Amino acid sequence: MLNGLWLGFFIVAAISAMAQWLVGGNAGIFAAMVESIFAMAKLSVEVMVLLFGTLTLWLGFLKIAEKAGIVEWLAKVLGPLFARLMPEVPPGHPALGLITLNFAANGLGLDNAATPIGLKAMRALQELNPSSTTASNAQILFLVLNASSLTLLPVTIFMYRAQQGAMDPTLVFLPILLATSASTLVGLLSVAVMQRLRLWDPVVLAYLIPGALLLGGFMAFLGTLSATALAGLSSILGNLTLFGLIILFLVVGALKRVKVYETFVEGAKEGFDVAKSLLPYLVAMLCAVGVLRASGALELALDGIRHAVAWLGWDTRFVEGLPTALVKPFSGSAARAMLIETMQTHGVDSFPALVAATIQGSTETTFYVLAVYFGAVGIQRARHAVGCALLAELSGVIAAIFVCYWFFA
Repeated sequence: MLNGLWLGFFIVAAISAMAQWLVGGNAGIFAAMVESIFAMAKLSVEVMVLLFGTLTLWLGFLKIAEKAGIVEWLAKVLGPLFARLMPEVPPGHPALGLITLNFAANGLGLDNAATPIGLKAMRALQELNPSSTTASNAQILFLVLNASSLTLLPVTIFMYRAQQGAMDPTLVFLPILLATSASTLVGLLSVAVMQRLRLWDPVVLAYLIPGALLLGGFMAFLGTLSATALAGLSSILGNLTLFGLIILFLVVGALKRVKVYETFVEGAKEGFDVAKSLLPYLVAMLCAVGVLRASGALELALDGIRHAVAWLGWDTRFVEGLPTALVKPFSGSAARAMLIETMQTHGVDSFPALVAATIQGSTETTFYVLAVYFGAVGIQRARHAVGCALLAELSGVIAAIFVCYWFFA
């Protein structure tokens, strides 16, 4: 899948460049494409330096949370809910702890760190699966919730924005929180319909109703604020939540007599190992996207979408942020490359860049997750996993666009 996508970027760019040269007489197009390749290779290294620090930092703190028992506590808190949503998983099964840890990593926006944890969780669920090739209900629910990208603190998005010079990297905190809540809710409801889960069960309602009321009340409060006040509140809450989590992990760890420094270093080493493997993928995708942009092919495709949107009488400013959404179901590295390229082209705090950042933080690489998670345990029949995951993905994109107009337009 990724081979075809990556090769397709270069082939489309080559066709577009030849057309511009032979039809439009633009002989300088090839020089622009070569220059873009080297510029993107340099940018990849610059981004990678900050990514090293971000993953190392947060996996260090996540290791403290794990050893302090915070993850285990979350597993116990969510245990009754999972018992209803995943009735085939016995109470106290290791899969529940791994699922909780995976959601914690995803919630912090550490998608690269969440993947190896998610694979362990999928293997644990496969031990309970009576079929070796067909996905179980529990596996489908876990995958769809994973693909819905419930991101409570998108630190990697903050990192990309900081690297590109954003005045306030956390500006997109609330938009991402609202959009990712929409995608996760749609993912849960779609699976519940397909699996006939009893969401009206008193225990399930005890979890969902307070969360829905809290989110609804919060959105009602946000509706009373101006765009300037919304942006300011997003900044304050983003920074406060970020630092508050760090203090929480450290204080609880110290109270539980965890050697916080040694534990942080242990987790940070894992983050370093995860981060160093990403550079080749980042270089590959950023260079491919750079060539696509320099050839004029990407702009041509966006022009088509822009004309269609204008014909419907809608505002077209969000269209420039759509490249991230178009490739996100297939490749996380391609989507990151599109996001960074959008920031470079239009400015880190431009409306298209804010839309792209919100989409990146509230959607997931659906086909990649399906291929990796199910492929790791030999699942061949995905059943309703694909449809539910794509519906959640589409909901996240639509919600991201609407929320960005609400906050920033």
